[in-house]
Amino acid sequence: MSSQNNRHSMADIEMEDKESGDLRFVIETPRGSRNKYKYMPKENYYELAVVLPEGMTFPIDFGFVPSTLGGDGDALDVLVLMDAPVPLGTVIKGRLIGALTARQKENDGQWQRNDRLIAVATRARTHETIKNITDLRPNTVTDIKEFFINYNKLHGRKFEIDETCGPNKASKLLKIGMAMYQKKRKKS
Repeated sequence: MSSQNNRHSMADIEMEDKESGDLRFVIETPRGSRNKYKYMPKENYYELAVVLPEGMTFPIDFGFVPSTLGGDGDALDVLVLMDAPVPLGTVIKGRLIGALTARQKENDGQWQRNDRLIAVATRARTHETIKNITDLRPNTVTDIKEFFINYNKLHGRKFEIDETCGPNKASKLLKIGMAMYQKKRKKS
């Protein structure tokens, strides 16, 4: 068997830490970065996807939830609040506090779901009391929404937020993503 077949994809790591019950998230793009990276699960590496214009940076660490699948065919996106940005590829343990249900209109004119789960890192000192998206400063959620609207506009796509929801709805979206992942895995 080749070494490539022995590699373990970060997209397939166990999503839940059985001991603590925390979820695992993989960071693709650190907060404050102009560079947007994308994890390529088949190849098991990160690729530079986009360089944002001067003055535009990711407002929060951006990554994915392993062992899930979203409506866009990739792992579910997650935004992770923590005290300081971490390098890409870092696995963070945390808890869901909410989600932005969203859809984006692709260049071909088709709409597809592209939700954003929102989480807090378990070890985040400044965010340790946050349990629900409503616990965040009001401008935090607005800034995140505006960032993704403008980010997509740069790429000729329209991005619309359908709903801002709390941890219960976020958990339901996570379960749907887990089921989609398992279904795809069984077909492979």
